[in-house]
Amino acid sequence: MNFGRLAAMGTVALLILIAGVWGSWPTAHNVMLTKGRETGTIQVAACGDDTCTGPYTPVSTGSQARAKVVIEHTVAVKKGRTYAVVVKPGTDEVMRSGPAGILYAWVPLGGALLLASVVVAGGLRLTRAAWVLAWSGIALLTAAFVAL
Repeated sequence: MNFGRLAAMGTVALLILIAGVWGSWPTAHNVMLTKGRETGTIQVAACGDDTCTGPYTPVSTGSQARAKVVIEHTVAVKKGRTYAVVVKPGTDEVMRSGPAGILYAWVPLGGALLLASVVVAGGLRLTRAAWVLAWSGIALLTAAFVAL
C-alpha cells in the first residue's frame, strides 16, 4: 500500500513538473537560444485586449526592420515603452528577450514547482524536498515579477 502511494504521488509530482517545462519551453527556447534569430526592439504604439503592436527596429545582422510587429499584451508590456525582443521564426510576432524575457518565459515552471511542492509534502511526505521545490518556485516567480 505504501509503495502504491509513493508511486502514484511521485508520478503526479513528476507530471506536474513536466507540464511546467512543457508550458514554458515554446517561449523559453526562442528567448534563450537567440543565435541565428532576429533580435531587436519594439516601440509599443497601440494595445488591444490581447496584443500590442509597434514598429520593430533590428539589432542583429540579417534582421529586417518591420513597420508593425505583434507582442502579447501582458502586465509587462505598456504602450509607449521600448522593449528588447526576439522575433518568432517565420512570423511577425515578437517576445521579450534578455533577463526579463527569460524569467517571464519560465513562469509556468515556477507555478508547477509550487504545485508539485504540495504534492511532494502531502503525498510523498518529503517535507525538505517540498520546501526546496516551493522556495525554488517562489524565487523564480519573484525574480520574474521584479524583472518585469
